[in-house]
Amino acid sequence: MPELPEVEALRDFLTEHLTGREIVRVLPVAISVLKTYDPPLTALEGRRVAAVRRHGKFLDVQTADGPHLVTHLARAGWLHWKDSLPSGPPRPGKGPLALRVALETGAGFDLTEAGTQKRLAVYVVTDPQQVPGVARLGPDPLADDFDEARLAALLDGERRQLKGALRDQSLIAGVGNAYSDEILHAAKMSPFKLAASLTDEETARLYAALRGTLTDAVERSRGVAAGRLKAEKKSGLRVHGRTGEPCPVCGDTVREVSFSDSSLQYCPTCQTGGKPLADRRMSRLLK
Repeated sequence: MPELPEVEALRDFLTEHLTGREIVRVLPVAISVLKTYDPPLTALEGRRVAAVRRHGKFLDVQTADGPHLVTHLARAGWLHWKDSLPSGPPRPGKGPLALRVALETGAGFDLTEAGTQKRLAVYVVTDPQQVPGVARLGPDPLADDFDEARLAALLDGERRQLKGALRDQSLIAGVGNAYSDEILHAAKMSPFKLAASLTDEETARLYAALRGTLTDAVERSRGVAAGRLKAEKKSGLRVHGRTGEPCPVCGDTVREVSFSDSSLQYCPTCQTGGKPLADRRMSRLLK
């Protein structure tokens, strides 16, 4: 799933390639991606792009004196830029193509989604706050006013585990499964540690890991073409998706805890005092 750094890199890329360009056609291929109907997609046509913004994991293409095209790429969605779009309208079918946006220059982009679970979402709204997912977002962790005190206030009284708290978009916007693993590894904290139990020193450590991990990932992604961002993300991860590999910090084996629809990765030596965490799904299978 694209998270804050990848969506920020896409924002940079689209700012360069879209701003000032006229949208001549928006072609839906999979109607299921459209989550709004008023204004219609055609309201974007004939308008120039004024700005591209990011709200958490949402991309927001704002037209001049017109509506916003807001997209959430979900788990398996992606944006593919094309300097020259194919001639003729795309054909509906079982392929991954969900929506095409064509510019006056002949360039444009496709939104695609792989897999059978279709969660890619597209909204056309007059205000991004009309998108429920945007309206409920917590603060952006890379905002200038997001300081250590802000993080401490957010975690105060949180009886959830750190892994779940970091992934809650209404608490902190933009962090998902991969970067929550990376942040907790950098902070040397167990994903199962209760958020409300952090000492002042631990809060400072988590804040530094949060800002540092995301900032480094954004810098690695900056200037990378849209089509290469997925590979860039994977190459920069130290524990997420690296079960069975050696931890790059201490050399211990990266371990995994599996859930029904996701998993987390961690280093026992760096994060849990050398103790493996119980894999609850495997425990049930062994009973």
